[in-house]
Amino acid sequence: MRRLRQCCMGMLMMLAPMTSDAQSVNDFVTGADVGFLTAQERHGVVFHDREGRERDCLELLKTDYRMSAIRMRVWVNPKGGSCDKYELLAMARRVKALGMDLMVDFHYSDSWADPGKQPIPKAWEGHTYEQMKQDVRAHTVDVLTLLRDNDIEPRWVQVGNETTNGLLWPVGHIKEHPEQYAGLIRAGYDAVKEVFPGAVVIVHLDRGHKQDIYDHNLDIILKYGGKFDMIGMSLYPYWAMEGHPELRADDIITDCMANIRHCSEKYHCDVMITETGFEVDEQHPEVMDEGRRQLARVVREAQSQTNGRCRGVFYWEPQCLPGGYKLGAFDSKAAPTAIMEGFLELRMDK
Repeated sequence: MRRLRQCCMGMLMMLAPMTSDAQSVNDFVTGADVGFLTAQERHGVVFHDREGRERDCLELLKTDYRMSAIRMRVWVNPKGGSCDKYELLAMARRVKALGMDLMVDFHYSDSWADPGKQPIPKAWEGHTYEQMKQDVRAHTVDVLTLLRDNDIEPRWVQVGNETTNGLLWPVGHIKEHPEQYAGLIRAGYDAVKEVFPGAVVIVHLDRGHKQDIYDHNLDIILKYGGKFDMIGMSLYPYWAMEGHPELRADDIITDCMANIRHCSEKYHCDVMITETGFEVDEQHPEVMDEGRRQLARVVREAQSQTNGRCRGVFYWEPQCLPGGYKLGAFDSKAAPTAIMEGFLELRMDK
């Protein structure tokens, strides 16, 4: 959603996470974050394809738009149970039944966490840094154990959501307590590996076109003993341009691709665009056509212009309907807009 430097490079190279060489084009993933889907279905939303036929949303994403993965956020103790571990489990079962991969996105909050807010869960308020590391571990292990006990294994796990400025403020604020930020990331990393040793652990930051943000944050994580296997980026040209008329969407995409190459080389790991989205405006079809063009470019270049180190692209809540969130990719009839055709740029060659 909208949401150290040169002298340490020798040490960073030794500490940086290592992954295998660039993988085959056939392993490039496209997917969607569908955290709102359960609530939409509960309120009677019925999804359709572009011909007007009723379809299960996940099946539609997989079959018509080549998506092979679903991303789901999880909150600690959310009001009403939305995005709690049981809702995650229910969706994970559907994902597995369709043969799709799962990404779990830990917010470490009772509600939204992003660069502008990282609120401590109510149950953890007043805890010391050492206690909070245990809180992170216990929550991570608890959620993932629930999945494991139900024979579900996530392929990727995010430890924090858009932690550009840290997490669990003020304890893990990157400016006020950089060492504690790294320690909380490490606690999440170790907890994931305790339950699923093979899961890919992602650190996720926003503004994928801003290289300096990634250098600053990831250097701090590694300097103070944090770990990650993959870097997650948010890429939203629409939000980046808001209030900045001098910026152009194509330049933002170009800069993000350059940052993917930079980060993969510097930190010796793969990168994933874990969030993106483009504007829906049903009154102006050309807006959706432009969104399709931009998404197609992102998918195409992430797959072909990053030396094989970008491992996929996830759209954030494509099934959202206009009126509530403007960067979904479905129309008011709960059918895909032209934007979704951008995913058809995915190369499937062997």
